[in-house]
Amino acid sequence: MTARWPSWRTDLAISLVSFVGGLVLYAAGGWRMFFGASLWSDAPHWVLLVPMTVMAGCCLLRRLAPGTAEAIGLVALAADTLLGGSLGTALIFTQVVYDACVYGRPWLWRANLYGWVAASVLAAAAGVVASGSWRGVVLGLVVALIAVLPTVTGISVRQYRDQARIQRQRAEETARLAAWERRQAVADERARMARELHDVVANQLSAIAIHATAVLSAPDPSPQLVRQAVTQIRESSVSGLAEMRRMIGLLREDGGTGPADPATRPGLASLPQLVAQARSDGLAVEVHTGGLDRTLPVSVDFAAHRIVRESLANAWKHGAGAAVLRVDVDADRVLIETANALRPDGSTPGSGHGLIGMRERAALLGGTLTAGPEDGRWRLRASLPVRHTEEAGL
Repeated sequence: MTARWPSWRTDLAISLVSFVGGLVLYAAGGWRMFFGASLWSDAPHWVLLVPMTVMAGCCLLRRLAPGTAEAIGLVALAADTLLGGSLGTALIFTQVVYDACVYGRPWLWRANLYGWVAASVLAAAAGVVASGSWRGVVLGLVVALIAVLPTVTGISVRQYRDQARIQRQRAEETARLAAWERRQAVADERARMARELHDVVANQLSAIAIHATAVLSAPDPSPQLVRQAVTQIRESSVSGLAEMRRMIGLLREDGGTGPADPATRPGLASLPQLVAQARSDGLAVEVHTGGLDRTLPVSVDFAAHRIVRESLANAWKHGAGAAVLRVDVDADRVLIETANALRPDGSTPGSGHGLIGMRERAALLGGTLTAGPEDGRWRLRASLPVRHTEEAGL
């Protein structure tokens, strides 16, 4: 990568070129510009080189202190004018004014614009009065060329530079926003996959662990107990693998492999299987349903399936005794409720990720979900809107 040319070298180069150019103009006879003779007739011609040198030195301050450079340049120009006025000093002053408008504070270019326009008008009027002819306006034109024109040019360049900076900042903000959106999309997808993995694996592994613990805890397990536990473990394992395959199929829908088969997509149609699985795990379930024949949006149907499954798992973990499951479907919403008595010791085992996942599912669809101890029972209520989801295209 090529090293960037330092700005101070540019300033030094402009100062040296201005000084050398002024010397060339002086040598070519451009040391008299306004008047035919100096106001101090005894002053030698080379004295004009002093204000010209000071003016060239002002270019070194074009970035560091443009206002100070212009003030010093005004003093040098006034001195040069009193000595007769030289073309080189006046031309270098145009660079100083231009730099003040480009690099100075906003108030400086405004002061330059208003001040130099007023100065050119006053100079034109003074020239007419002093010469007694309209040709005296030439003095105002000289001031306009020396100061007003570089001021206008500097303002134009400054505005272009400011607009370019604003556009660059907007582009950077847009890039940062796009990067944040990409990171957010990745995080959302990871959260979704983690939620799916939990729903698919956690319940089945919990069932496997409980049945295995029951066998290991028995002091002298009978062959019938071992066979029953192994059978339940196998069924949970097979069911978990099937759910894992369905989950992978659903995740691949976004990857362009086509939608999953509706017949194999988890939904409320599999409610009898979920209840049977819960009962086989040892949870007595009393089921009350209504409106299951209605056609639901895929996202609502899938979320309801997961919530019912997780609610039964939570009733098994957090409660004791028979659980009551209600699933009501109407044109507006899907209502899911589970309730059973709390454990005698009042404990609620588990990491809480399942409840978080269910709340997220409900929130994504614009619904609500509450769960926790209530009046000595473990209760879960979920409401999933149907109309809102259909209007949103979900």
